[in-house]
Amino acid sequence: MRTAILGAGSMGLVLGAYISKAKEQVDLIDINREHVEQLKKNGASIIGTIKMNVPVNAMTNDEVTGKYDLVFLMTKQMHNKSIIEDFLPHLNEDSVICTMQNGMPEPSVAQVIGDDRVVGCTIAWGATYTGPGVSELTSETDSLTFDIGTVTGKPNPKMNEIKRLLELMGPTTIVDNFAGARWAKLIINASFSGMSAVMGCTFGEAAANKQSRLCILRIIKECIDVTKALGIKIEPIQGQDVVKLIDYKDKITEMKSLFIIPIVIKKHNLLKASMLQDLEHGRKTEIDAMNGAVSYYGKKAGVPTPYNDKVVEIVHSIENGERTFSYDNLELFKGLK
Repeated sequence: MRTAILGAGSMGLVLGAYISKAKEQVDLIDINREHVEQLKKNGASIIGTIKMNVPVNAMTNDEVTGKYDLVFLMTKQMHNKSIIEDFLPHLNEDSVICTMQNGMPEPSVAQVIGDDRVVGCTIAWGATYTGPGVSELTSETDSLTFDIGTVTGKPNPKMNEIKRLLELMGPTTIVDNFAGARWAKLIINASFSGMSAVMGCTFGEAAANKQSRLCILRIIKECIDVTKALGIKIEPIQGQDVVKLIDYKDKITEMKSLFIIPIVIKKHNLLKASMLQDLEHGRKTEIDAMNGAVSYYGKKAGVPTPYNDKVVEIVHSIENGERTFSYDNLELFKGLK
């Protein structure tokens, strides 16, 4: 089976290094020519919570030849439709794309190739691109997990092969309720990634600050309320039942939930949101696919989402050069209920 990672940035590079280290065939495809040239010359360098240098087979999009049976999609999801359409010449009629992106990427990919050829994957770890050929793994090595499944709930013939390859890096679970797994990941994206981008800090720093911790809690609560209204059961995150831990009902349980937040994210304290990395480099973010998705489904379900709405507003204002990421942005949440 011929396999590719489309988007060998911060996280794609880490996964590619693990698979290549196991002597499995995988092509790392990326539009960043300088990055690809460095990978060709010196291999993939992974630093942070693990250190390794691995020879990889890297190429730019215009250097791709032939067709792939399996593609791990790890690009930003804003342009999924055009990216997949451009890559169609390199897919067989039964090729499968495994979406490993933030937000809710499966519908946009299925729009091009069909639901039956899409396998979704949520990733419970993070990494930071530090320069051409180098990525920093920022999560603890015992938290490198994946959940995979289909939006239709029907099994995919390549599911076991996807599981086998991902388990070269970490434990991988096939889940029947993939919508619940997607929302579990979206909760982390919206809360910790959202506040990381707003404040310009790591997940651990966002959890340590009392003001931002309250914002994180309120964002999570809004996500839970939306899923309840939609009839979606949120899957556990690395064995932790987020709803049970965070779904407060009064002041006492709210205080307990606030206390729990730094403990829940402890293994990912060093993680810096990919949205913050984009803002640092003057790029547009995936905010509309993260907190924006919560706001969208909240409106659809008739559930107010003021904290998610505010994160979207602030990040867009940073993108537009109207403000910068800063702890000062916490003042903008005052007065929200």
